[in-house]
Amino acid sequence: MQPQVLRDRSPLKTMPVQAGSCRKIALIDVDGLLVNQNQAGIGSMGDNPLDIFREKLDQVEREGDISAVIIRINSYGGGVTASDIMRRELEAFRERTGMPIVAVLMDIATGGGYLLATAADQIVAHPTTIVGGFGVILNLYNLEDAMAQFNVAGQTIRAGKFVDIGSPERFLEEDEEELLTEIAEQYNARFKEVVLRSRQRIHPDVEIFDGRIFTGTKAEKLGVVDQVGYIDDAIAAARAYAGDPNACVVMLHREQDKARTPYATTPNEPTQLMAMPQIPGLMRSRLPTFMYIWQPDPGLAP
Repeated sequence: MQPQVLRDRSPLKTMPVQAGSCRKIALIDVDGLLVNQNQAGIGSMGDNPLDIFREKLDQVEREGDISAVIIRINSYGGGVTASDIMRRELEAFRERTGMPIVAVLMDIATGGGYLLATAADQIVAHPTTIVGGFGVILNLYNLEDAMAQFNVAGQTIRAGKFVDIGSPERFLEEDEEELLTEIAEQYNARFKEVVLRSRQRIHPDVEIFDGRIFTGTKAEKLGVVDQVGYIDDAIAAARAYAGDPNACVVMLHREQDKARTPYATTPNEPTQLMAMPQIPGLMRSRLPTFMYIWQPDPGLAP
């Protein structure tokens, strides 16, 4: 059972993080693993990344005096579907409102984190940002031998050959591996199609869709980002789009989650759950999912 977490349910408020004229630019922060589930734990606000992202976009649309949006991304990526939905939400927002969008990539913008950025009009990366991880991964674990050491054996009753595909109680059959690989390749092809359609500076034959990572500086040379710079450069670009070089920058946070600079973050890491030992394959509430992610650590899986 997940621990009870006291969450701030207050409405989102615009909090100035850089002074300027009465015209506003909204800075929306997207941090951590992009999944459609609450990230609850000690020190965590417990927000669902997909839910809070949509809530912030809706609030920007309601404000009425916001002229441009900056999406500040610091994420390894996340679930294929969650990443795809977040990108579509941003794309639909831009189509509805006509607001220009600038994405600024922080420490990490790989997999689904970068996919989200491709819905922006302009992408700015720090020179040291890690970009890439354009691929698909599905984490499965086999615990058959480990279970046997404790005289534990699975007894599964099934109707349908593939209904327990990926079960930790047995090894994958060859045709099961082929089926899952086919799905992963379909998702990867979709990722590539979306990126190439959005980022026409990227040559379709360039070797970046194999999961490799690279710096923001190289990303600019590859056409993956438009500019190498810092958050102030992203703010300047958004102000130029808004037609006001003095527009103030605001962030949307809850009452108890103050934002004072453009670097403000909301604690959303499930620290209590991360501190507890987890056995891959036995967390039934966290079933394996295909992910757009750079995953140097299997613990990043939901």
